[in-house]
Amino acid sequence: MNVAEELTLRVLGALLREDVLGLRTTSVPAQRSDGTWLRTGTLAVPVTADGFQSEYTARLPLLEVEGTQVTELSEILGRLGELADPEDRAGYAAFAEECHQTLTTMRLHAAAQDEVHSALAKCYGDDPADWTGLGGSLAFDALAAYLDHPVYPTARGRSGLDDGQLRAYAPEFHPSFELRWLAVPEDALTVHGIAPLPTWWPTVDQLGLGGLKGPRLTIPVHPLTARAALDALPGAVLAERPYLEVVPTLSMRTVAVVQDPSCHLKLPLATATLGLRNRRTIKPGTLVDGAAGQRLLEAVIAREPRFAERVLLADEQCYAHAGHELLAVLARRYPAGLQDAVTVPLAALPATAPGGRLVIDHLADRFYDGSPVRLYEELLDLLLDWQTTLFGYGIALESHQQNTSLVLDRVAGRTRLRLLYKDNDGPRINPARLKELSCFQGEFDDPRTFGEGDRALTDLFTTITGHLCTASLAFALAAHGRAPLAETLGLLRTRLGTAIDRLGPDGDPLRRALLDADRLPVKAMVTAGSLLSKERSGAADINKHYTTGPNYLRQPGVPR
Repeated sequence: MNVAEELTLRVLGALLREDVLGLRTTSVPAQRSDGTWLRTGTLAVPVTADGFQSEYTARLPLLEVEGTQVTELSEILGRLGELADPEDRAGYAAFAEECHQTLTTMRLHAAAQDEVHSALAKCYGDDPADWTGLGGSLAFDALAAYLDHPVYPTARGRSGLDDGQLRAYAPEFHPSFELRWLAVPEDALTVHGIAPLPTWWPTVDQLGLGGLKGPRLTIPVHPLTARAALDALPGAVLAERPYLEVVPTLSMRTVAVVQDPSCHLKLPLATATLGLRNRRTIKPGTLVDGAAGQRLLEAVIAREPRFAERVLLADEQCYAHAGHELLAVLARRYPAGLQDAVTVPLAALPATAPGGRLVIDHLADRFYDGSPVRLYEELLDLLLDWQTTLFGYGIALESHQQNTSLVLDRVAGRTRLRLLYKDNDGPRINPARLKELSCFQGEFDDPRTFGEGDRALTDLFTTITGHLCTASLAFALAAHGRAPLAETLGLLRTRLGTAIDRLGPDGDPLRRALLDADRLPVKAMVTAGSLLSKERSGAADINKHYTTGPNYLRQPGVPR
């Protein structure tokens, strides 16, 4: 199957899962000589059993329309757009362009992956289990960038960027480049954080801008956004020469400082991923919320000492913005003492490493006597204990597989597994559960953060901690032949049940929503992020807009 067919298959699977035009809920299964099809009206889709976030997924890269098989993805979306409400047709056309951009990127990836793998092996070593320190973590980011997102079918696409820009700035090519810098009037910049600036942070004189009138502060901007950022603030001046070498992380808009890998700079990008409405700019309120989220998690850890040495938090208290989504920077600092540890985002565990094996295989060889399943078990024990404990405090995090990293090293001859978290904005909090931590209610900017009841928490827990951080790895281990799916899902179900039990009655809503429910919430990201406007989809938050899917966590044989 070529990359165009792979993309078509994923897109059709997502449209089916999100019930676009009733493909899932109004269709009727029919058996043909080649297998099962779902038919609704004039449409029919060849399907196979899925079981992860949908009962069925697309089996072949085609859609049957009025008896004719359509295989070109652009034509498929065009025909679906013709059947959609006239108000929504522009969204289908925009999504078709998003698919075209993704296909271009996939072809670029296919051509470059071997070269990138060779370069990573030459730079960091042949065995990813030896890629230690925060510099080595960037190599794992590069590997993870070649994987498809577990939910969003066109995640590898970035709107508006051409091949040259991707090669120069995207993590999958592991480039380095220099940032651009603005000198802005001091009174135009809101600065948070009392830590001194790093010694490498340039002054206006070092940028060649010492002759400007009035007090000035310097702020970095991404080269792809420099001109737009300059236009956003009257009185700002862009330095002619770039300064400070950086390497992109998996998120692309966040870059690591080469001479100081423990510092990452999160910068706005004028592009979109995971949906055309999911822009990679930075709203000032998200900086406020990320800092508040970190402080809240620190307060929980202070009350739960078993996590003090096992859950690590990046420091996100230092940021600046000029009240505009293109003029902002977060200076993220990582904890000390990681230079001898392997720090790998969960997103990279099922990625292909140089030599053809999976990242998790290399880590299992070094730390778990060659058993990926043992690594998975220990990950579940800590991650689910932590996340269910947070639920007991009324907190659910947007800590997906890109924002959660595994930290592995050996202490006194024994493997030590820790978790490292970043980007703590976007939580959902039930204030009735906060109790002694209720003082944090006034510290968040986003009014959607707090709400009555536990439903927003259980939805977020299920779709992030459940689907993205744990179940997707269970399915990946099974798909790659590392363990039967019944074993990996059995481990997840058992460990989740144990973690919920520790909460006592406070865990009952989580048990009902995850272990006992007939169906689970599933992100409807294509619908909310690209196909429909917020007014049409009703999505208050495009990353927290849901449909439903089967409950793979239910005990086999338990009646529904």
